[in-house]
Amino acid sequence: MSRAGGHGPGHDAETAIGIRRWALMTVAFTAVMAGVLFGTAGTFDWGGAWWYLALIAGNQILLAALLFRRNPALLAERSEVRAGAKSWDAPLAAAIAIVGPLTMAIISGLDVRYNWIGYVPPEIVLRYLLVAVAGSLLATWAMAVNAYFSGVVRIQDDRQHRVVTSGPYRAIRHPGYLGAVLVTIATPYILGSQWAVFVAPVVVVVIILRTWLEDRTLLAELGGYREYAQRVKYRLVPGIW
Repeated sequence: MSRAGGHGPGHDAETAIGIRRWALMTVAFTAVMAGVLFGTAGTFDWGGAWWYLALIAGNQILLAALLFRRNPALLAERSEVRAGAKSWDAPLAAAIAIVGPLTMAIISGLDVRYNWIGYVPPEIVLRYLLVAVAGSLLATWAMAVNAYFSGVVRIQDDRQHRVVTSGPYRAIRHPGYLGAVLVTIATPYILGSQWAVFVAPVVVVVIILRTWLEDRTLLAELGGYREYAQRVKYRLVPGIW
């Protein structure tokens, strides 16, 4: 990752290592998710799981294609927890990115195996798949325009952190979190599990909490953010909050 004032081969090598680390983490998470889904379901004959895995893989491929050209240092930044990360953020980030999705996958797989509640109509699956695609594209758009879209909450002084006001940031202050909310709400329906629906609101509450804490951090510590927040009033949902 680039350091303030850093240039040359050292910077390139460090970024390349970070990109490889990010790629390995992404492939490993997708593989684990596939193992959990099909392992708990006891079958590969599960269309919702294949759609969900395609969503994950497609989003990461698109993200890599965009950022590798536009901002490879951001892939490296997102590959590890760096100095300055807020101590309260680690459990929240884990709950949103790992614990929540895996919990919904396990419950959904068991629901498929034991048919606890039953059939979810294909039109419902398709409707929520489109919601999840919209959420993924919104989050990817936010990452593409925001060079500081780290995986953890921290003020990136080492990367000359500044306020980003372009793209979806013109309308709301945390578009990436809105994208995460949409994907979270849609996931149980894509997987066809009405039991997993009860997990999604818990994850959404954690996303909202993290949004509030990150926004409070940026207001207190990032130069220019308070002025930006006066222009762009809403954190997550236009007209509401």
